[in-house]
Amino acid sequence: MLRLGFGAGFPGHGTEEVLLSMEGILNRGSERLLEGARSEDVGFGWFDLPDSPPEGLFETVEWLRGFDSVVQIGIGGSALGNRMISSALCHPFYNELTRKERGGPRFYIADNADPEGTSAILDMIDPTRTAYIVASKSGSTAETMANFLLFLDSLAGSGVKSPKGNVLVVTDKEKGSLRSFAEETGCRSFPVPSTVGGRYSVLSPVGLLSAGAQGVDINSLLLGASAMRSSLTKKREISRDPAMVMAASAIHHFREGRNIITFMPYSDNLDAFSEWFSQLWAESLGKDGWGSTPLKALGATDQHSQLQLFAEGPDDKLFLFIVPTSRRDLLMPAPSWKSLDDLSYLEGKGMGSMLDLEALSTAAALVKKGRPVLWLEIPVLDAFHLGGMVFFFEYVTAVTGLALDVDPFDQPGVEQGKKYTYGLMGRPGFESDAAEARERFSSILGSSASL
Repeated sequence: MLRLGFGAGFPGHGTEEVLLSMEGILNRGSERLLEGARSEDVGFGWFDLPDSPPEGLFETVEWLRGFDSVVQIGIGGSALGNRMISSALCHPFYNELTRKERGGPRFYIADNADPEGTSAILDMIDPTRTAYIVASKSGSTAETMANFLLFLDSLAGSGVKSPKGNVLVVTDKEKGSLRSFAEETGCRSFPVPSTVGGRYSVLSPVGLLSAGAQGVDINSLLLGASAMRSSLTKKREISRDPAMVMAASAIHHFREGRNIITFMPYSDNLDAFSEWFSQLWAESLGKDGWGSTPLKALGATDQHSQLQLFAEGPDDKLFLFIVPTSRRDLLMPAPSWKSLDDLSYLEGKGMGSMLDLEALSTAAALVKKGRPVLWLEIPVLDAFHLGGMVFFFEYVTAVTGLALDVDPFDQPGVEQGKKYTYGLMGRPGFESDAAEARERFSSILGSSASL
């Protein structure tokens, strides 16, 4: 399903020596993951998502496909995965296609609490012909609920007396404002499994509903994830296990002072995958002084913006290239003007082939500079292989954390900011947080300069 090249992954060190030195802690991380999944411990539930689509999922997808538009209301893990799947598998200008060409409703994501973005979506939709998927495990995420209230108000203002026919809730099965709303209105709802965290929820209804509405083969997506899980859980030598090698690389290079992991796909369709990975990696592993910062780059675009830094700046990065080995190609024609004769070397060459060679060239240039490079190949970017990639990176992230005794399923550093926001927005019970937030913030403006 994928191949990881790591011959240049440990410059200055023997590859086998490094991998063998890590084998003990990585096996411990893998065993902890399997044990936690078997015990259905909190945080480990994503491991079983590929084989347990919830009842009513496919019927609800067909219901969504009957609307003119679908709006995903969520943030973080309730939006990044949706954008990632859409970007990877749908037409880049999906919403601009005709209904017949799309085969499904237009799709929008309301994630940030930015009135410009929300207003723009409202400008584009007919509220009465729109389905709203509001996803928040807690049912109280401030940004999500702010957007939800605005879309609800727009729906009511369009003459819809009950939101039951337009709203679909994805939240905790027992508690929270959204669960109460679903019970009060009778609108459709799906539970977020209690053992699944937001950033690991893309293969649950959080991510699958909007993907299916756009015509993505979500069954193939799940089958790919299931096949990857079967492959990863087979015992093999560490040097023949791409997940273990990648985890070992991350740990080794952090210890060597390289605390940045540069995620660089050579495919526009995988650009949003980088954003999804960034949350997964950063929020799971950035704890207790440990963590490598995910840096998003896109080949070949960022060869013209960041490569200078990559090659000759600080040696503080591990580079991961992601390259589909099969892709659409466009043959370049012969120059039709004499002034363009210098471009004749491009005649008959494929644009996709050029992108592949640019990936090779950039990786080789970094190797020449002594930078650590990993090279990940996927056979083709389709639903099956995307599902496999999603599960692969979830697995690598979890094993890396568990190997280091870092809990990859909590996010204590995020919670304080949420409490401050609740207090400042006047939510009862958070008054002391509001006062503390103002005090802390005042120190920032204690010294300032203006123009």
